[in-house]
Amino acid sequence: MARPPRFDTDQLLDAAVRQAAASGPAGVTMSAVAKDVGAPSGSVYHRFPGRSALLAEVWLRTVERFQEGYFTALASDADARRAGRAAARHVVSWSRAHPAEAALLLYGAEDFGRADWSEEHLHRADRGSRRVRAALASLAAALGAEGPRATECVALALIDLPLSLVRRHLRAGTPLPAHAEDLAEECTTALLSSLPGGTASPSTAPATG
Repeated sequence: MARPPRFDTDQLLDAAVRQAAASGPAGVTMSAVAKDVGAPSGSVYHRFPGRSALLAEVWLRTVERFQEGYFTALASDADARRAGRAAARHVVSWSRAHPAEAALLLYGAEDFGRADWSEEHLHRADRGSRRVRAALASLAAALGAEGPRATECVALALIDLPLSLVRRHLRAGTPLPAHAEDLAEECTTALLSSLPGGTASPSTAPATG
């Protein structure tokens, strides 16, 4: 019977996340990952044919894990405003729970060598992006918001704004404050309320404290 591999794919990708969080995408190399887990370089090449595949997998696994919770938050409530607030909170709470992965997402796919990714990796990335756009468009429609300005407002409220809060602390090397989720939710509520017919009623105002 063949012996099970000592180092599995997730262990190697976890090491790649640590390297990216510490040194940026440039720090993610086959040898650095192997050294991190104490594996021979052959173990890394056995699972990833080259550095571009390693970079693609570490980026995509991180994004897909984040998106899994994000889509769950968006589907958590039939009320579009409450669902939007839950999604904004998820951005912050996920980043708090996964600081290394959140640091990795300060970069973009291009920083992780997207130009050299395989067709399969590109398809996965594009599929995830389409799902996000479709989810935001669906939420905007549920809010009765139409047009480019409304679309930008929803994206700003549910993605850009909470990410900016996370990014500022990650880049400064300071922990997210205890009130970060509440602050993201309050700002998201204010932006969504700026949409046509978007005045928040007392029953939909975010709970704080």
